[in-house]
Amino acid sequence: MGRKICDCGARVEGSCMRVMVTGATGFVGQHVVNELLARGHSVVAIARDIKRALEMPWFDRVEFIQCDLHESFKPLFQPECLPNAIVHLAWPGLPNYRDFFHISKNLPADLAFLEAAVKSGVPQLLVAGTCLEYGMQYGPLTEEMETRPATPYGFAKDALRKALQLLQKERPFALQWMRLFYMYGEGQNKNSLLAQLDRAIDEGQPVFNMSMGTQLRDYLPIQDVAKNFAIVLENPDCQGVINCCSGMPVSVLDLVQQRCREKESDIRINRGHYPYPDYEPLAFWGKSAKLGTLRSTFET
Repeated sequence: MGRKICDCGARVEGSCMRVMVTGATGFVGQHVVNELLARGHSVVAIARDIKRALEMPWFDRVEFIQCDLHESFKPLFQPECLPNAIVHLAWPGLPNYRDFFHISKNLPADLAFLEAAVKSGVPQLLVAGTCLEYGMQYGPLTEEMETRPATPYGFAKDALRKALQLLQKERPFALQWMRLFYMYGEGQNKNSLLAQLDRAIDEGQPVFNMSMGTQLRDYLPIQDVAKNFAIVLENPDCQGVINCCSGMPVSVLDLVQQRCREKESDIRINRGHYPYPDYEPLAFWGKSAKLGTLRSTFET
C-alpha cells in the first residue's frame, strides 16, 4: 500500500453513494470518476501512479489511495470506511490481448481482490468486461449469448465473471458485468486507431496507413461509456451481463473518414497497409437491452 489521501467519514446518505473506483486514472476510469462526482457521489479513487493522479482535474475532490491491487489490497477494506459499491476497472497489460499473463497473473489477482471485497461486506460490484469474451462470433451480440473467448484476455475476463457468479451463491451481492465494446475520446491509448489518426493529422503527415477498413465495429464516445457506468451503478437491481455499446455497427473506414471531416483534414487514407486482426471477427456489434431500458426510463 502506498500513499493514502483519505477522509473516511460516514457513508453518504440518501441517493448518493460512496464508490470505490479502481484503475481511476485509466482511460475509462478518469471519465467514470468525473461522471460520478458530477452526479453527487463520493469517490475513493484507486490507482498505482500518484503522479498521474495528481494530473487529474478531479484529484482534490476525491479520496485517493495509491495502491497496486496485485500486491496489497487488504487495507482498503477497513470496516469503518467500506464503500457502498466498487467499480472495478483496473487491469494491467492492455492492449496486449494475447499474452498468457492475463490468465496466470491478472485473473487470480483480480479474483482475490473482489472476493476480499465481498467477504468484507461490500454489497455491489460493477466490473468491466470485454466484447472479446464473445470470441469469433459474427453479427449482433446479445447479453444472453454463450461466450467463446479466443484470446487469453477474453478468457480471463470470462473466467472472472463466472467465478464471481459462483461466489454469489456463497455470499449474495449485486454483480453487474459491464461488457465494453470499442471506445474513443480524451485519454485513449496512444496506439488506438483514432489516436494514431489524430497524431498523423496534427503532425501534418501526408498519408495515414490502415487496414482495408471494411470491418464492422461498435463504437461509443467515452463520455457515453462513463454515463452508462453511472446509470448502471445507480440501479443495482440491473444485474448480470450488460453490454455497453451503441448497438449500431459502423465500418472502421467510415469512422476514420468521419474523423478526417471533423478535423477538416485531407490526409490520404492508405487502405490495406495492415492486415485485419486475427483475434476478432470481421463484423460484430453489441445489443444492449438492459442499458436501453435503463436509459429510456431514467432519461425521460
